[in-house]
Amino acid sequence: MLCFPEQQNRQHTYAMINPKITSHNPQSPVIVAIRHLLRPLVRLLLSHGIPYQVFNELIKSEYVKVAETEFRLASKPQTDSRISLLTGIHRREISRLRSEPEKGINLSQHASMSALLLSIWSGAPEYLDKQSLPLPLPRLTSKDGSPSFEALVQSVSKDFRPRVVLDEWMRQGIVTLDQDDLVHLLPNAFARPQGIEEKVYYFGQNVHDHLAATVHNLSGFNPPFLERCVYYDCLGAESVEELATYSRDVGMKALHNVNKRAIELQKRDEGQIGAVYRINFGIYNYSESEAPDDISQK
Repeated sequence: MLCFPEQQNRQHTYAMINPKITSHNPQSPVIVAIRHLLRPLVRLLLSHGIPYQVFNELIKSEYVKVAETEFRLASKPQTDSRISLLTGIHRREISRLRSEPEKGINLSQHASMSALLLSIWSGAPEYLDKQSLPLPLPRLTSKDGSPSFEALVQSVSKDFRPRVVLDEWMRQGIVTLDQDDLVHLLPNAFARPQGIEEKVYYFGQNVHDHLAATVHNLSGFNPPFLERCVYYDCLGAESVEELATYSRDVGMKALHNVNKRAIELQKRDEGQIGAVYRINFGIYNYSESEAPDDISQK
């Protein structure tokens, strides 16, 4: 079943953006949806030993930050009193939270460079063969200036030695080195984030962007962001596994196509004053048992 969430009935839009309507109604569709989406988040918090008190402090802080920046009245300063009215948080707490510096998750330089290198190698025309697949690259730069792994790394950053990057990628299973000194990018390299720092970064970025897109659409803003899904139940385990494999195949093709086009457009927009936007296009797949006696996902 194809699902088009951004085109669904928006009869609850006003209630969602007006806290007076939903704040005391535990059966509000928004509250029900939030309760459902919180379950995997709470599972993550508990698995990492993060207690409720820490999460509560995070929630309070974000309530204040969002109210301060996104719910201002035109031509009026956003006061502690107004934020208290919007959020229900005491003014003393608001004053403290507003003075705290905002903290973000920083992707390490090495992880950031790896993501950029993979994007270029799998999307830039000079690194692709006639089937638009990543070319095997000579490990070292040749005199004719043809593409090489060494030149690829140095085109992105001179802070890392190409051999160090190669050894790390071989350890992670991203590339192989053959007897002719050619570096081969493995087909599933895009699906191999390594290390908790990198995984947490992409968790925060991707879930944030997906959620931000749905909130934008539920709020009735136009044009809506793309949000599509294919949902089916009453499937056997073998069928779910087959669909998972098929989804990975077609999903990776879509990612490579979007990546290739994005590189072309980024080169076209380079140096332009209006080139200040970012875009995130993602693919995900999930399945679980809905049998009453299956408690593995509870």
